[in-house]
Amino acid sequence: MGNVTALQPKEQLYQNAEPVAAMYRDLGTAQAEQVVSRALGELALTMSALVTQVRAHDLADLPRQLRRLQRMSDQLGMVSLGLVAADARICLDQADVTAFSAVWARLLRVAERSLAGDKDLLDQTV
Repeated sequence: MGNVTALQPKEQLYQNAEPVAAMYRDLGTAQAEQVVSRALGELALTMSALVTQVRAHDLADLPRQLRRLQRMSDQLGMVSLGLVAADARICLDQADVTAFSAVWARLLRVAERSLAGDKDLLDQTV
């Protein structure tokens, strides 16, 4: 009973390189890099705003912001991030605070890994 194991979950990220590859095909390398970089910046700002809202327990507009995060993730082929954002919205819709807390922790992990690996996203499409 005295042994406690600290779990350190590591999320498997799923990405679809096709949306970004299509941008590169349609816009060319230079313009696509600008669009993708700007979109990743907006996604990071959106995630930061969500963190601020959750810390302040301001949940009124959270489903709309999570939907925005989901759309942005889908546009960049960040499948895992979009799916977890959708799961968080479902928890809020069902008013399941316990589930939301667990999914929120997962969303933070996935967002951190997704945004830390944004260079990988660019490298997949060139």
